[in-house]
Amino acid sequence: MRIQSELRKRSIGISASSIRRILRQHRLGPVPRGGPIWSQFSRPQAHGVLATDFSTVDTVALRQLPVIELSTPEAHILGVTDHPYGDFVTQPASSLVADLVDSRRSITLLIQDRDTKFTASFDEVFQSEGLRVIRTPDRSPRANAYAERWVRTVRTECLDLMPILGCGHLERVRCRYGSHYNRQRPYRGIDLEVPTGGVALTPLSHHINCHDVLGDLIHEYYPGGCVANSLQGLPALI
Repeated sequence: MRIQSELRKRSIGISASSIRRILRQHRLGPVPRGGPIWSQFSRPQAHGVLATDFSTVDTVALRQLPVIELSTPEAHILGVTDHPYGDFVTQPASSLVADLVDSRRSITLLIQDRDTKFTASFDEVFQSEGLRVIRTPDRSPRANAYAERWVRTVRTECLDLMPILGCGHLERVRCRYGSHYNRQRPYRGIDLEVPTGGVALTPLSHHINCHDVLGDLIHEYYPGGCVANSLQGLPALI
């Protein structure tokens, strides 16, 4: 399915069964996957829901606050800090809500767990725009499936495979991976499209460029000559 989605972005139409037959002819099996996939919420509700969660990088105990917009599902990384309290959780939330209002997105619910770092002022930012804040039951990660899935994905594909040197380094890594997640990584729940819809179909090219993201952990593919334009505005990773 991943190969089919990458070819579709290049306007190359080929069925999944044909790709499977070619892989079998060359004795290339599927990539091993561990663990089950989280069940999705019902699609009619997903267009008006945000899910939020804290996650911890175990090596240096830094915390960041990701928010996933369930309609697509686009990831919003609000910040990285070693003191996730007070203004840290409130100010980024205000900026996110302002962006959602400017884009005229119809969001009605915010799902979060019972972490004490979600303060009353954090909830008030969303409630002031008419959002209803829903807290999940204790010890029920499946009730916040999209946020938990985002945390697992960024760990599996990025953070567990590289050392983090500090707060600034972690923020750049998360920002760069977030850009890849929103702009390049196909998502099965939306028919192999990318969350932001930012990758447009392009005419068939004889030259395909491979761009390495975060060293060589992740690969992105572009038609010849399009890599430089696609990377404009992305943060440099030092």
